[in-house]
Amino acid sequence: MQVLAINGSPRGSGGVTALILKPFLEGLGSVELIHTKDLDIRPCQGEFHCWFKKPGECFQDDDMRAVLEKIATADVLVLATPLYVDGMSGPLKNLLDRMIPLLEPEFELRGGHCRHALRENVKRGRLVLVSSCGFHELDNFDPLLVHVRAACENLGREFAGALLRPHGWVLRHLLKQGEGQDVLDAARRAGRELVEGDMSAETLAGVSRELVTLEECVRMQNE
Repeated sequence: MQVLAINGSPRGSGGVTALILKPFLEGLGSVELIHTKDLDIRPCQGEFHCWFKKPGECFQDDDMRAVLEKIATADVLVLATPLYVDGMSGPLKNLLDRMIPLLEPEFELRGGHCRHALRENVKRGRLVLVSSCGFHELDNFDPLLVHVRAACENLGREFAGALLRPHGWVLRHLLKQGEGQDVLDAARRAGRELVEGDMSAETLAGVSRELVTLEECVRMQNE
């Protein structure tokens, strides 16, 4: 199974998102991990060169060309991002916009809905979201989940689930005190489960479990 993980955190391996991403990828086994902060990917210009002038190839000569080749052949695509204003980080959204060369310009109906057809060399595969946020409540991820599920439909990928870590900064605080290891264990277990088939609701709930009460979270943050 070929797995490509893209970490959209500006902090890369030093961010809270990476706390969950790292053990998850360990559970998956052999994975290629790239960080958007290390890439030169310019914004999509919307001129459709990749559709009508040179199909499948963007006119911009930057790092996205190599990334597109990796995405096209990935059985599992992992998108990791901190929650920024109810959505994914800017660098990851920028990368998502640049995936247009993987699609054909023609419409097709999938499930009674207009979509773009995938190019012949692009795998359908699966997609997993890994995300963290500072707020206490799990429902803060709802807008991001809607976005990622829609992206899966457009990319022809199955949404395989999400590892979500609310009040992630609390986890970092607890780990320094020798607590919270069970959350990382759950993330690692989720990776193993995905290799074997599907991630269980119980395991994903372990990744997201409440670490402190809402009142404690507010107090800790304000201190």
